[in-house]
Amino acid sequence: MVDHGTNGISLPDLHAAPQPLLSARAVSKVYPTGAATEVRALNGVSIDLHKGELVVLLGPSGSGKSTLLNILGGLDTPTSGTVRFRDTDLTEADDWMLTQYRRQTVGFIFQFFNLIPSLTARENVELITDIATDPIAPEEALGLVGLGDRMDHFPSELSGGEQQRVAIARAIAKRPEVLLCDEPTGALDVKTGTLVLDAIDRVNRELGALVVVITHNAVIAEIADRVISLSDGRIAGVHQNPTRRPIAELSW
Repeated sequence: MVDHGTNGISLPDLHAAPQPLLSARAVSKVYPTGAATEVRALNGVSIDLHKGELVVLLGPSGSGKSTLLNILGGLDTPTSGTVRFRDTDLTEADDWMLTQYRRQTVGFIFQFFNLIPSLTARENVELITDIATDPIAPEEALGLVGLGDRMDHFPSELSGGEQQRVAIARAIAKRPEVLLCDEPTGALDVKTGTLVLDAIDRVNRELGALVVVITHNAVIAEIADRVISLSDGRIAGVHQNPTRRPIAELSW
């Protein structure tokens, strides 16, 4: 707030940075590997992530990307530092609170699809809508990722890209405020990966979710609002793209 003096009234600072939706401060993660050795996966990472952003965490294998994503999603806890979702300190949360955070707030998309083979696409999505408080109808979620005509097919009847898009529909059906994507195109060819990225981009634009994508592929970083590069468990750089490159133009 800024005090404009003579009448003592405090007015909002219109130039102040927006409040982050999700933030990390001095986050470190250390894994003991023996009596006198340890692996330091993260070393003092601080980032702010905002509602409606599409952010790419870019770095090679072993740079700490997946560890950071798991901590932001409440799947893991830091050795030191703090993680906050709005005004909630997740590092002080108990197991029940973290479960509620993951269930109600966060959608996860992994490299491997983790669909139940005996259930149709619609039924795989219904697994989430049955436990969410304000879900998107499975049919609508599948329509958002371009699978409105494939919802009654089983995973074995779908291509790899279609299975990944079912996984995206399942993740977004709870209306998550945060969508975390761990190498979502890593097991896909360029054409199929482009379709998956298009679905993720559409979710970001139409639902307004904060989307975080981790990848080692620098080309994919061009679709983001911001690119945060990691190396050896540290932030190596932050780059703001002037515009988000259309996904149809990508090739890798």
